[in-house]
Amino acid sequence: MDVDGVLTDGGLWWGPNGEEWKRFVFADIMGVSLARRAGIIPALISGENSPIVDRFAEKLLIRHVVKGCRDKAAALRQFAAESGVALAEICYVGDDINDLPAMEIAGCSAAPAGAAAEVLARASLVTIAAGGNGAVREIVNALLAAQGISALEAFQREQGISI
Repeated sequence: MDVDGVLTDGGLWWGPNGEEWKRFVFADIMGVSLARRAGIIPALISGENSPIVDRFAEKLLIRHVVKGCRDKAAALRQFAAESGVALAEICYVGDDINDLPAMEIAGCSAAPAGAAAEVLARASLVTIAAGGNGAVREIVNALLAAQGISALEAFQREQGISI
């Protein structure tokens, strides 16, 4: 998935010393965690080269991260080759026209509400939530449901608990 506009609201804040700040919501953090628990391999492909992306990936145990990417389709092909997952089994999530090449080659494509019109027109799934406001969680819930798994079941599997 893309980062800015998908996992974040696409905004960028600078601190007084020039540091970059981005906001991530816990619904999306839990969504990535649930995906991983259900056997879905999360990956980040970002056009930006931000250390915040590294920190996010580290916290959520995301091993596949490409930053400063200008050819997202090539990065997606590389991810498929390295992970052993066929492109037809990948859902790429993007929000702007630079995501379209990756969306076109993925088996499924998704976009958050508020994405560019060209992206919304080509997405297999469009969320109700905007980027950075639970869109990733919504997509993960849909992917889990397509596999016959609820978010609660995915959570319980790893925790070994029953709620």
